[in-house]
Formats: sequence, structure tokens, C-alpha cells
Amino acid sequence: MLRALSAGYTAAVKSSNRSARLAAWLLIVLLVAASLAAVAIPVWLIMPFKPQTERGLALSFALRRWAPILTLFTLIAVFALVLWLWRGTRRWWSNVGLAVLVILTVVPALFARQNHFEWMFKPLPAPAYAAAGDSAFVSEADKVIAVELNGDAAAYPVRQLAYHHVVPDVVGGIPVVVTY
Repeated sequence: MLRALSAGYTAAVKSSNRSARLAAWLLIVLLVAASLAAVAIPVWLIMPFKPQTERGLALSFALRRWAPILTLFTLIAVFALVLWLWRGTRRWWSNVGLAVLVILTVVPALFARQNHFEWMFKPLPAPAYAAAGDSAFVSEADKVIAVELNGDAAAYPVRQLAYHHVVPDVVGGIPVVVTY
């Protein structure tokens, strides 16, 4: 009778342990998805030349503000769960899966601390300028950003600013950065 009770208890513990491990795997996957979403949603919502809504921008900026903290806590939680699962894992592919999930958590944790908009819009390294009479590439219908300082004036075609978004220049002896 004692042997039967012991076997029943062992089966119940194994079943409980299996459920806990399955729940840990599921929690890790959800944490990885949340971490990736916290970084990917702002990138997807704030894209150049794509219409943006006030609500989408608000969500993007909120996620950009909270992503470094969220991804750090997610990384710590995933790492703790992986350590707990790793000890009881007997199959090599489970360990590979756990390692991949850790890597998938490290990537957004690093990316959340970067300004990816700087990667998309690089300032012109050596901008060249043309006098107004020599600028046949600018039509009268083109929109420009105009700057006038100390009697010196410069105009920057928006169409050409569209890719770089940042143009360093000196107007009227004063260094300026033209952007929109």
C-alpha cells in the first residue's frame, strides 16, 4: 500500500512539474513576443513617407520611452526561467530552443537602447551648394526651406531633404543644421 501511495505521489509530482515547465516555456515565448513588439511597433508605425496618426505616434513614443526598461526586465525574467528550465532539460533541441529564445530577448534589449531613426537618416557628409541661378534641378513649384542670417540666404529643396533629413551648413557665418 505504501508503494502504491508513493507511486501515486511521484506521478502527481511529475505531472505538476511537467505543467510548471510547460507554463514556463509559454511564459518565455510571451515575454519574448512582448519584448520584440515593444521595439518593432514604433519602427513599423514611424516610417518615412507613410501617413501617421496622432494615436499611432503617441503609442510609438510611449513604447520608445518604456522599451529600455521593459526589455531589461523581460531579459532578466527570461534568463531566470531559462536557467530553471535548463537544469531539467534532457533533450539537446530543448536547450537549443532555450538559447534561441534568450538571443531573441537580447536583441530587442540592445535595440531598445539605439536610435534607429539615426540609422535611416544620415546627414550629408559633404554637402555641395549651387547659386540660385545655377540650380536648374529646382523648379519654381518645389517647396524649399529658406534660412536668412546676417544678410546671407540659403534655400534647401524639401525633395532633396527627404532622404537625409539633416543638412549641416553655414549661413551668414553661423553654423546651422537644416532639417524638417
